[in-house]
Amino acid sequence: RNGEEGRSLRARSFGPAAGLWRANLREASGGRLAAAMEITTVYQKERREFGRPVGHFATVSPVDLGGFDTAPTKREDYIERNPSSLAVQAVPEQSEHQVNTERFKYTSVGMFHQEGGWPKDVDSTEKEQTTRYRKKVEKDEEYIRQVKALGEVIEGPIMQNIAVDIYEEYFQGEYADHSTEPPSAKTLSVFKDPNETKRSVSSISWYPDGGKKLAVAFSTLQFQDWRQEAMSNKSYIWDVNNPNAPDQELAPSSPLNCLQYNPKDPNLLVSGAYNGLVQCWDTRRGEAPVETSIIEKSHRDPVYDVWWLQGKTAYECASTSTDGQVLWWDIRKLAEPAEQLSLDDKGAAPGAGPMGGVSLEYSTAGGKFLVGTEQGKVIACNRKAKNPSDRVGTIYEGHCGPVYALARNPFFPKYFMTVGDWTVRLWNEDIKTPVMTSNYAKDYILDATWSPTRPGVFATTKMDGTLDVWDYFYKQNEPALSLQVDGDGLARVKMQEAGRWVAAGSVDGSVYMLELCDGLSQMQQNEKQGVSHMLDRESKYGTSRDLLRFVQRWADASRS
Repeated sequence: RNGEEGRSLRARSFGPAAGLWRANLREASGGRLAAAMEITTVYQKERREFGRPVGHFATVSPVDLGGFDTAPTKREDYIERNPSSLAVQAVPEQSEHQVNTERFKYTSVGMFHQEGGWPKDVDSTEKEQTTRYRKKVEKDEEYIRQVKALGEVIEGPIMQNIAVDIYEEYFQGEYADHSTEPPSAKTLSVFKDPNETKRSVSSISWYPDGGKKLAVAFSTLQFQDWRQEAMSNKSYIWDVNNPNAPDQELAPSSPLNCLQYNPKDPNLLVSGAYNGLVQCWDTRRGEAPVETSIIEKSHRDPVYDVWWLQGKTAYECASTSTDGQVLWWDIRKLAEPAEQLSLDDKGAAPGAGPMGGVSLEYSTAGGKFLVGTEQGKVIACNRKAKNPSDRVGTIYEGHCGPVYALARNPFFPKYFMTVGDWTVRLWNEDIKTPVMTSNYAKDYILDATWSPTRPGVFATTKMDGTLDVWDYFYKQNEPALSLQVDGDGLARVKMQEAGRWVAAGSVDGSVYMLELCDGLSQMQQNEKQGVSHMLDRESKYGTSRDLLRFVQRWADASRS
């Protein structure tokens, strides 16, 4: 195959151009052409055996594909466009598309940790077996030797920790001056009711350990509201770092009006329902309540407020309702109340029924508590009174309408705040008239909460969707900060235990989490002493005012 055909191919491939190239190369190199520069191409196949074949067009006669008959009658249905212009874009047509990346849904899953390290024949849940095994191990000489060896190793770091306090606060006792900076707040997250039929936020409770979760109860208290038949009964618990979806659902038989975390056990919650039931929840055991009261032994009206009691155990709570009762419960046997109290008005006309409770304040120990009624009065009660008739004590003439909120000052428990009609009023439990009253607002004030870190700061919500933050240490006549948070009205507000975050719930089912500035959340220098002097001054003025009213009434009675 490398014979004459191969040589003829080389001749045809290069031809005269190859000879001319070699001649030019010889001239450029002085007539000397190195053998290594010669380029030769050897083809092992004939031309017809490689490459793409050349196609040839054949001449054919035209083919008649058929005719199209004209329809003169259809011409009348059209209008001739003359002249006709048609624009053609000389670029390919493209369209814009949007594609979302694949979304993953995260769920929080708890783990149950069981004590391990015990032999198979020892039951870790039996205290007698574990105690017997410990005594047996502690008598072993090898155990004593290992403990002594490990003690020598750890002795050095322990001595270092004693010598150097790694948790020392170098600036303890010093206060940063925030009096010159303007008060401010910013919205961090918004938690929305996931149901189509939106409900009002009826209660908010912060997780007691760090405020990393938020429990929100939803309900509609309007009588014969069209949403009651279509709305869901569920309430939700959110993780503050994930506002997109609830962390857990609570599925009661009736909508929840109030909901509160247990301060001693964060896994437990107690709630009051629209149908009068009191229920207990354990977040480790799913969305259903673990205990529920019996309908015959429960409230006859919706439960408006519920509180955990401060005592030796973490299982006692109290609830109030517009049926005029305060009921005490033990969640370990929630079938029926442990005790009950009727909110009777001693000064009312004979035959008058009890006053309906709409708010409860049970933050102090010792059995004393306050109840705000729908008649606008505040009742001071004592569960441990010696005489049963003395359990209902002083009655404060409060507001023109229901007392929507009731809260004691965490720094001065003798003073408490009430919210109703268009005002916020500050009371001393020793005086029957308010010591301080805010100006009348244009809209209803629905809720209030004290700051747990500053004695003179509290927040209120109004029906126009405004969140007002008051700072009595600097200003008493108007709010230090007023924010338009929602357009439909704010029904509930709760401040986190660190005093930095505020949760405000609206009537359209949205919960706004806001962060306050340092000036509104950090204790100021001499603030506690200054607020105490201000409250004492106003209390003395209130005492003089009460005395003046008593003298005036006595004079009027003498004339008559």
